Amino acid sequence: MSVVTFEGIVEKGQVLIPPGVVLPEKTKVFVVVPEFDVKKLAAIASPKLVHPDQATDFVKEVIAEPANAGL
Repeated sequence: MSVVTFEGIVEKGQVLIPPGVVLPEKTKVFVVVPEFDVKKLAAIASPKLVHPDQATDFVKEVIAEPANAGL
């Protein structure tokens, strides 16, 4: 595998490479960003049971009431 390096910039969320450089569609590229600190985003995990066999303790029971209940 041969590697060629181009310097580019990001404008409006797109990486722009120098004019005259033409890459075919679907070309696999690697973007290396020097001196950039990645900010960690907060991750919200789904709740998980410590003991999955206890899932039956949390089954929802739906109780239907008559259409005019309480009127």
